Amino acid sequence: MSEMGIVFAVLGMACAVFLPGIGSAIGVGIAGQAAAGVVTEDPSKFGKALVLQLLPATQGIYGFLIAVLTMLQIGILGGSATMSLATGLAYFGACMPIALAGLLSAIHQAKVSVASLNMFAKRADQFGKAIVFPVMVETYAILALLISMLSIFAIPNMGI
Repeated sequence: MSEMGIVFAVLGMACAVFLPGIGSAIGVGIAGQAAAGVVTEDPSKFGKALVLQLLPATQGIYGFLIAVLTMLQIGILGGSATMSLATGLAYFGACMPIALAGLLSAIHQAKVSVASLNMFAKRADQFGKAIVFPVMVETYAILALLISMLSIFAIPNMGI
């Protein structure tokens, strides 16, 4: 067994948390600026504006979930985990879909949320339509979450 296997697995977990976390922080900040403008004009729109602001935060949650699932799968929480380099690289690769898609989709979802907030500011009765646009970007973060999750669970059956 190589020590490098566990190093790559932990690096994958770190990327799964770190990159979508950065994207979510940037995204929530971008959307929050627009939400603050909407609420300044009409404080009664706070709740719905908050929903549109928080949508980019989900990618950070997805990355955290993948890191926890990976930790549980490799037994790192229970003590000394060892694995081959190939297995560590497989876990690293399994974490990459949510790491990269989470980073980028959170930022782009924020931009769409800003447009939706502008729509909602002018036409409050169109909130349902306004939320659909950023949710469409969310679809790709969910797909990345699913492929990372399925990959993590498949690795023990790969025979590496």
